[in-house]
Amino acid sequence: MKKLLFILILLIVPVTISAQIDSLKSKLIFDSDFRFRVEQDWDSKKSDGTFRDNRTRLRYRLRAGVTYGAKWYEAGFRVRTGNPRKQQDPQLTLGDGFKEFGTLSIGIEKLYFLGNWDTFRFWVGKNTFPFEKSNELFWSDNVYPEGISLEKSFRIDSNIVDSFICRGGYYIIATSNRSLDTDSYFQGFQISTSFFNNRLALFPSLYLFRNIPNIPDGNDTFLLDYSILHVGTKFKILNNKPLNIELDYYKNLQDYSKNDSIPNKFKNQKSGWVLGLKYGTLKNKGNWLFSTSYARLQQYSVVDFLAQNDWARWDYSSFDSPDGRLTNFNGIEFVAGYKIDKKISLKMKYYFVEQLIPLGTAKENGSRVRLDMDVKF
Repeated sequence: MKKLLFILILLIVPVTISAQIDSLKSKLIFDSDFRFRVEQDWDSKKSDGTFRDNRTRLRYRLRAGVTYGAKWYEAGFRVRTGNPRKQQDPQLTLGDGFKEFGTLSIGIEKLYFLGNWDTFRFWVGKNTFPFEKSNELFWSDNVYPEGISLEKSFRIDSNIVDSFICRGGYYIIATSNRSLDTDSYFQGFQISTSFFNNRLALFPSLYLFRNIPNIPDGNDTFLLDYSILHVGTKFKILNNKPLNIELDYYKNLQDYSKNDSIPNKFKNQKSGWVLGLKYGTLKNKGNWLFSTSYARLQQYSVVDFLAQNDWARWDYSSFDSPDGRLTNFNGIEFVAGYKIDKKISLKMKYYFVEQLIPLGTAKENGSRVRLDMDVKF
């Protein structure tokens, strides 16, 4: 009898394990993508009036991730290439820092647990920026906050209002290893609404940044707070055409008048706005996309090293930090994109920027053009 039982166990256990593995595989979703970029910079003036050398770079990025999900929850992570000290930029430059064909820098970009019940949703860990936005001029797509995020949507029975969503969260930028109020952190609150069959979207937000270093990566000389009111809107101009206009307004409500660490010429530089016009999408093969944007962002209208670093070469390298410092500027962006195949697209971008208030004797400026090829696997 014992021998028969042992034989049955030997037969059943492998079948059970195989079934569990098959069930696990069915719930795992793998995704990855690759980017190759050609980039040219020219006519880039420094704050002392001299010019940076014209620069051509060949760059690339690889990301790969996996998610595991069930009916009400999801867990996932993703890794990417990139300098671990440079959260704004996952691209690597061919031959830069990895001479003689050395190994590449890889880091974890996302690591989270997400729950979803009917109209309520939350996540904890490190994940995508959870608040609605039109562009990267306030928050870069490459920056993934760490913290707790909550979202509640409401069912609306109306011919005018299509949706109403409240979002909030608490995110730690850098821990002090003491009490939470001494950390570098931010809190976000947003109400997102859409009207007239999703033709008009409105998403007012308030972001409270606390204990933020004036220079990133540990070389700061003082800390400051930001209280940024953001009013964002998107409007579909034509019902039957993918033509949209986007407008964002930022206002830092914090009073810096008594902050002796901030030069007088920057104490009231706390507002900004972005106007964009977009036509088309890159969803299907053969699609075209065209867009143009004008941005005017004063020094403290956004946190510069958490926003995009695409528009110019300005950074904190003189303070031993690779992060970008793209505020205190006005500029334009032109974009043209084409979907070559279901999983391959091309996108060209042109930028021209000029500083609003010079840091030295001259206003910095710059011109840049990029061509990206993005491939999804």
